[in-house]
Amino acid sequence: MTRGKFIAFEGGEGCGKSTQAKMLAAWLDRNGKEVILTREPGGTPRAEAIRSLLLDPPEGSWLPEAEALLFAAARSDHVGQLILPALERGTWVVCDRFVDSSRAYQGYAGKLGDEAINQLHEFGSAGLLPDLTLLLEVDAASAASRATARDRGKADAIGGRDDAYHAGVAAGFKAITQRDPERFRTIDGSGSPDEVHDRIVAAVAPLTKGTH
Repeated sequence: MTRGKFIAFEGGEGCGKSTQAKMLAAWLDRNGKEVILTREPGGTPRAEAIRSLLLDPPEGSWLPEAEALLFAAARSDHVGQLILPALERGTWVVCDRFVDSSRAYQGYAGKLGDEAINQLHEFGSAGLLPDLTLLLEVDAASAASRATARDRGKADAIGGRDDAYHAGVAAGFKAITQRDPERFRTIDGSGSPDEVHDRIVAAVAPLTKGTH
């Protein structure tokens, strides 16, 4: 049986990842692929429980190291219980965020370092990487406007961090793509959802050749 393909969406707050992940999963389904749409943190009941702890902590904020460990724990369960079994049975997986978010948010913006995050990922998830990672980029003003509309004044514990932190996230994503250009496709996230979707389909279409 042909192994399924693993596609992850990445980007900062308000870039449109979640919308585009849903649209891509629907497109793959229409084109005959068995596909699972999932997200991080989350994707399994246990990882969703950790998501609640991360995005709405009981009191105060997590220390950076504890936050990184929680993300890695959620991802380990997600990979072992959902992503790998799906890929092995030939199902495609579309994921809203994966390890590169931890690298950008906790590693770069959180100043824990890329090596530390990669070591956690190697231990917890055997270093699994997507076949293709789509990085959505929009200008800062558009991203802020979208995030405000999405959150309706109730940003989560990570999305609500200050502009300097989110600038660090953007710089982190840029550095990560430069280190692994073969895996990444940077997508212009401006314009209508359909316009962005068309750009994504153009990037994904080569993966569909010769698969069933």
